Order: sequence, then structure tokens, then C-alpha cells
Amino acid sequence: MRWLHELAGSRNVLRVHGSIWMLRCLACGHEEENQRSPLLEIPPRCTCGGMLRPGVVWFGESLPPDVWKAAEAAARWCELLLVIGTSAVVYPAAGLAWLAKSSGARVMEINVAETPLSREIDEFLLGPSGELLPRLIA
Repeated sequence: MRWLHELAGSRNVLRVHGSIWMLRCLACGHEEENQRSPLLEIPPRCTCGGMLRPGVVWFGESLPPDVWKAAEAAARWCELLLVIGTSAVVYPAAGLAWLAKSSGARVMEINVAETPLSREIDEFLLGPSGELLPRLIA
């Protein structure tokens, strides 16, 4: 399944918080794409018999180490970081903007409300991303 970022042409997408379209077995750790909508059985089961859960990171769980390491490297090396539609208070992900800024990147936030990041970065655009992003591209 291709997600919105891939449909838009993005490559090397890092899913720091996982994907709701993936299922992970609680028993054996097997991961599979969720192509069953609606789910045929509640709760969904793996071929091993274990329960499948959404492949996302919930509060209190660790971020995938390999994905997180790649996200930190990308923040250190980017020239421009767009921060779109976030509260900017849930760490460690919120720290990527600060990491990019301290590494010399320009940081732009697009949001419907100010966040702790808004006044500390290069550019803050107030409004819905669905309206502002197309205007930036034009």
C-alpha cells in the first residue's frame, strides 16, 4: 500500500511513530500490511494465533531505534525542515526541529495555532496546512 507521502512523490519516508496501516503481532512480532477494511475478525489474529495490533508507537513505548537514528541524521543534514500541524511538545520527536535548527537548517512551521517552537524558528505561518502549502508551492 502506498501512503500519502509516497503518492505525493516523497522517497525515504521515515515513520517515526509507525503506521496505522501496518499490523504487528503481540506474540511473534510479525508485521503485515493491513489490507482488511473492515477487519474480518475483532480482534484481528496473526497466522500464529497471536493478536494483531496497530503498528504505531503509543505513549510510553519506545520509538523504533533504526528509524529514530535515521530521523536524527536527516534533521542534522537538512537545509530546510517543515514542521506542520504539531503541538511541538511531545518528545523526543518535537526535538527534531531544535536539532535541525542547531545544525544550521532553516525551520518553518505551519500550524493553526502557535506552539513553543513558533517564536524560536525562522518562519511561522498561521493557518491550515491545506491552504498554506499549495500557496507556498505556487
